[in-house]
Formats: sequence, structure tokens, C-alpha cells
Amino acid sequence: MEVYREEETYKIIGICMEVHRNLGPGLLEIVYKDALEIEFKENNIPFIMEKEFSIEYKGKILPHKFYADFIVNEDIILEVKAVKEFTTEHTAQILNYLKLANSEIGLLINFQTKSLQYKRFTL
Repeated sequence: MEVYREEETYKIIGICMEVHRNLGPGLLEIVYKDALEIEFKENNIPFIMEKEFSIEYKGKILPHKFYADFIVNEDIILEVKAVKEFTTEHTAQILNYLKLANSEIGLLINFQTKSLQYKRFTL
């Protein structure tokens, strides 16, 4: 069975591993985001950092937005965490982001653990 957009997601995970190898755990989430930005640029991977999305409710746009940490290759959501472990709230968050952004693939990455922790989600 072929995994949808497997090559792109493996490349993104590899870049996250590179950042984790160089910085290790214990830093703030924003530090890992800054390092990812450098890696994406150096690897010529298109991305948007802190992409803003509107939320529609019953035909009306809500005043508050949500911001995806990264949109990579135009439609892969990359959500960066620096937490002890993933929780059900993190899973719910990325699944909601996928729906709201009309995206089919999301990666949840945790830099706080000894080895990089990641999960791939598809809708």
C-alpha cells in the first residue's frame, strides 16, 4: 500500500531529526521553529510559518483565527511541540487544524523527548 505524500513527509521528519540532533531537547518551541525555518530554506522546501486561518461558524467568520506552525509544500501541516509527551489535546488540535485548513496530511512533532517523537495524521 502506497502512503500518500510519503516522500515529502519523510523529508520533513528528517529535517526535524536534524534539528533535534543539533539542538537536543530542553529548549522552547520557538527555538525549534527558528531552526526549522533555516533548514527548510537551505533545503529549498517551500513553507509558510505561522500561517493564519479563519474559522467559519454557521456561515460567519469568527474574530479569532488559528495559526498553523508551518504549512510545508503548500498543504502539509507541521505542528511543533516541546512537551513531555503528546496528549489527546495535541491530537485533537492537529486533527482540527487539518479540517480547518482543508489539508489531508499533518505531522505532530515533539522536540522535548530524548529521541524526536512524531506522529503522522491523514484525513
